[in-house]
Amino acid sequence: MPVYKAPVEDTLFLLNDVFNIGRYNNLPGFADATPDVLEAVLSEGAKVCEEILQPLNMSGDREGCVRHPDGTVSTPKGFKAAHEAYAGAGWIGLAMDPEYGGQGLPYTLGAVMNEYSSAANMAFAMYPGLTMGAIAALHVHGSDEQKRIYLPKMIEGVWSGTMNLTEPHCGTDLGLIKTKAVPQADGSYAITGTKIFISAGEQDITENIIHLVLARIEGAPAGTKGISLFVVPRNAIGADGSIGANNHVSCGSIEHKMGIHGNATCVMNYDGAQGWLIGTENKGLNAMFVMMNEARLGVAIQGLAQSEVAYQNAVAYAKERLQGRALTGPKAADKPADPIIVHPDVRRTLMSIKAFNEAARAFMLWNAIQSDVAHRSGDAAERQAAEDQLGLMTPVLKGVLTDIGFDNAVKAQQMFGGHGYIAEHGMEQFVRDARIAMIYEGANGVQAMDLVGRKLGRDGGRAVMAFFNEVGGFLKENVEDEALKPLLGPLQVSLGHLQQAAMWFMNNALAKPDNAGAGATDFMHLLGLVSLGYMWARMAKVAQDKLAAGADGASERLNAKLVTARFFMERSLPETAAHLARITSGADSTMALSADQF
Repeated sequence: MPVYKAPVEDTLFLLNDVFNIGRYNNLPGFADATPDVLEAVLSEGAKVCEEILQPLNMSGDREGCVRHPDGTVSTPKGFKAAHEAYAGAGWIGLAMDPEYGGQGLPYTLGAVMNEYSSAANMAFAMYPGLTMGAIAALHVHGSDEQKRIYLPKMIEGVWSGTMNLTEPHCGTDLGLIKTKAVPQADGSYAITGTKIFISAGEQDITENIIHLVLARIEGAPAGTKGISLFVVPRNAIGADGSIGANNHVSCGSIEHKMGIHGNATCVMNYDGAQGWLIGTENKGLNAMFVMMNEARLGVAIQGLAQSEVAYQNAVAYAKERLQGRALTGPKAADKPADPIIVHPDVRRTLMSIKAFNEAARAFMLWNAIQSDVAHRSGDAAERQAAEDQLGLMTPVLKGVLTDIGFDNAVKAQQMFGGHGYIAEHGMEQFVRDARIAMIYEGANGVQAMDLVGRKLGRDGGRAVMAFFNEVGGFLKENVEDEALKPLLGPLQVSLGHLQQAAMWFMNNALAKPDNAGAGATDFMHLLGLVSLGYMWARMAKVAQDKLAAGADGASERLNAKLVTARFFMERSLPETAAHLARITSGADSTMALSADQF
């Protein structure tokens, strides 16, 4: 039976020591997030995830969701009660606006809870996660009346939320959307069309579902310039907030899919459903992107979460499984064989996952804090810098954390040998669940193209230049630190590779766009590796300083940080050279064959 323990101690180290979250006390909500409050909130959240959500992960996967003849959907046994406990304890409203019933704490804490809940039970976590994304979109773009009607119940968790983009004939290219919206005399719209792959589209855990639906108003311009966003409740809502009859919204079927079986992935039919415009006509993508960007960060966290839970189980197994003897002689002489964790290749595998997980957690939190700055700071320059960083790093977070998160789930499964392929150990579920994160909310190849095609050169490359300057500044500030030199040298080299790649695109992609397309994924991973390396350098600096100050009883954990940082710099960061070589090889061999030659 799989296990999970939320990494509270590591999270607190990052928030308090590495990123000094206290320096943001001038932002709304941060003053309340004192170290004591942080520890209490995260410890309690960990308990919910470990004791309520995780025990339902395997059973929920096996049972799955069931659509009934009347179009209703049953979630796995225990999910409804778990959702009531989760929502009832206020976790959905943790970072939401107090005006509508939220607690107003930093979004960063919500991101932490997203990691813990996704690691404990990814399929379950999607239900409240999608609701939080819908809340964010309504909070930014909804009218005062829409906020009054929907937000309190959604924050309370009595109602849930979804996002409806994809249609049978279009996925990433939303300009092809056919769902139509017909204006009505009362100011509402009649929404008609079919949406597919709608996570949590129908379920039995909340009394109503608030769908956010992209549709085209009759007569609107073609393409993405003619898309509007509508709020469409599954059931009509009375003036007093009471739930009425079905609003001509139905689940046509649920998908039978590779993983996340505990989440209902629905085909949704809208047959003249009553909906209301969110924001401005034909500006639906602007409004939906609030939810999509939150969702992309959430999916990045899912990649980290599956890597973390798979790692924890692989480590536990490697410490118990006896097989062979250590190359340097028996380590468990009283036993017939040594535990496999003594073997260098097992260590290499586990260390590669550990080094990623801890840096990825830092990378995620660094950007989550920037999201708080972007939304809460009163300083325009601070907001702009934070928005620049988020724009640049969101596709990197989504693409890199989910690509490597899936790879790590496979590596962790490998530690079990044949037992990893058997369902009872739970490792194959982590692999199956992790796989979707590379696909939804924009497939990772699309994320890479967005990064290279749109984000890299935006505003004259302001965001990437700021990143170069920040990492370069850190390297200069610590150039005299002899203890850090084994870490800073590799980071300097890899930063150079990244700068060379960016310059190569500038010189070779404008005249020949295929060069950008062929190198986009490599650039995304190159930027991701340098970002993870920068996170390790910062963590190592703090760990080293704390050890010098006495460590306060944490010397073992801090020394482990330094060793893991060195491993990353020696064994993972050198991959930047390969990415640079592939980028600068151009697109000729990639594009040379005709379609018939494949």
